[in-house]
Amino acid sequence: MGLIWLVLAGIVVWALVRLGRQTEGPRRGHWRVAATLVSAALLVGGALALSRGAWISGAGLVGAALWLAVASRMRNVVARPEAIGDAEARSILGVPVGAEPEVIQAAWRRLMGRAHPDQGGTEGLAAKLNAARDRLLRR
Repeated sequence: MGLIWLVLAGIVVWALVRLGRQTEGPRRGHWRVAATLVSAALLVGGALALSRGAWISGAGLVGAALWLAVASRMRNVVARPEAIGDAEARSILGVPVGAEPEVIQAAWRRLMGRAHPDQGGTEGLAAKLNAARDRLLRR
């Protein structure tokens, strides 16, 4: 009986991990909430199994719960681009030398509308655009 619960727990964890890898952006929080709830259920089931003497299945459930709790909290941290020069920042944003802050901001908005990860762009390109804007506006 304990092996059946262990297999079912493994399937649920596998499904949640697949869901977590496929979900990016604003829906990422749903994965974390679901993973936390399933992790709590696995932990309770593991503790119950351990209290009844089912050491292997109980340890497996507790291990799966702990792994799922940790895996659901990991985030992909985007590395900040190295410091860029004024010339490179102007080149990235496509603004001339001595451009006004309004022109720089308008160019950043225009490019960020296409480069934002929610619009199909990449996090790296969005980070470069942010770094270029910050460099030219001296933020």
